[in-house]
Amino acid sequence: MKKKICLLYGGKSAEHQVSLQTAKAVIQALDHQKYDIYPIFITTEGNWIKGPLLTGPVETVKQLEFHGGEKMAPNALSTSVSEGEQGGYDVIFPLLHGPNGEDGTVQGMLELLNLPYVGNGVLASSAGMDKVIMKNLFAQAGLDQVKYVSFIRSIWEKKPEACYREVEEKTGYPCFVKPANLGSSVGISKCTNREELEAAFKEAFQYDRKIIIEEGVTAREIELGVIGNDDPKCSVAGEIVSKKNFYDYKAKYEDGDTALIIPADISEEVYKKLTEAAITAFKALDCSGLVRADFFVTKENRVMINEVNTMPGFTPFSMFPLLWKHSGLDYPQLIEKLIELALERHAEKQQIKYTL
Repeated sequence: MKKKICLLYGGKSAEHQVSLQTAKAVIQALDHQKYDIYPIFITTEGNWIKGPLLTGPVETVKQLEFHGGEKMAPNALSTSVSEGEQGGYDVIFPLLHGPNGEDGTVQGMLELLNLPYVGNGVLASSAGMDKVIMKNLFAQAGLDQVKYVSFIRSIWEKKPEACYREVEEKTGYPCFVKPANLGSSVGISKCTNREELEAAFKEAFQYDRKIIIEEGVTAREIELGVIGNDDPKCSVAGEIVSKKNFYDYKAKYEDGDTALIIPADISEEVYKKLTEAAITAFKALDCSGLVRADFFVTKENRVMINEVNTMPGFTPFSMFPLLWKHSGLDYPQLIEKLIELALERHAEKQQIKYTL
């Protein structure tokens, strides 16, 4: 009997379009002889719309947008698959990036419904989305990082000059200003002077009430894929080389103006440091399923963790599936493994005792 897989994608997030691209790629990779695939499109307004059973790959992301379809309450996930069918989904695959999807909100709902789902749980998702909390946890775990400082909007509005001075004292220039709770390089600016810093604060605060400012370093950008639950494994390392000032949203998703070098040209010693740090980070956030761990590696081979992404994209330009392909796990096998890990974690949770 085929397993019933429910794909959640779209979302009320600035990364809505990234999610659609991810969903299209996953649908193309899934074995339609093995799985019944049920799409649920979440609009930018937050409406959940159930699409028809997918019997094969889709050609365009437009085919995944069901604006005129049947709206559903999210809690209906646990009751029925489609009209006339009994039982719920075997596993939920959230392909949501950014707030309202990758940040623990949807994961919390799936936990309440006691449904197996692919990827990280509530704690790892929420901590991994908030760059400030994530970096604080990494610091607690003893991981090396760049200098950073953060602010909330109300403090900046009251004392902007003090905020700018603190950045200049603690990180200096160049620095990067980022929304704390967003990924895919949305709202990020590189600053080399006060004028750029002031503009960057305004830009980043459009996307979040909290921002983080990080020290700019001259280093290579190296990434690893990590999959697993209690016993995570790392992929080969890959390097991002951007022709632009930095790896921004446009370079990442629109024009492909970057080179992804896999495997990265690094020594065994550096690779060992990277894998140890990636697994430490994975465990520090209590991750499960998958993460992409991003690092800076200096000329002196200093390894600094930048961040982990708890729901890395699966677009044609995405590093995560390419890393695993070069590690001997092609895209369909990767999907299968993530589903297997989701079911494994769900089965383990059913052993927890909730009564005295």
